[in-house]
Amino acid sequence: QVQLVESGGGLVQPGGSLGLSCAASGSIFSIYAMCWYRQAPGKQRELVATITSGGSTNYGDSVKGRFTISRDNAKNTTYLQMNSLKPEDTAVYYCNAGIRAKIGAAYDYWGQGTQVTVSS
Repeated sequence: QVQLVESGGGLVQPGGSLGLSCAASGSIFSIYAMCWYRQAPGKQRELVATITSGGSTNYGDSVKGRFTISRDNAKNTTYLQMNSLKPEDTAVYYCNAGIRAKIGAAYDYWGQGTQVTVSS
């Protein structure tokens, strides 16, 4: 059974920083792209950042220059470093990854979500 577990959310003041992590576990053969999405109340889920298995990255316009995505392939983990946080960054952040298990086809997996609240 493959699963993604996120950690690192919480409350931070505007202008502050916060780091999220997402670890994949289970019978994993390979992990393709890993992504972070977020969803604020009353809004659609938004793609925040993507990192390929080779390390290429892409960011949503609203977070460019402030957020950094990275991954540690040895640990099957992706990270999201968030700096210069704004109240509008408040959302539930979800990890997503394309994973091929040791037995079976590749599937899209989601984490359970972690709340990030930016407020004074």
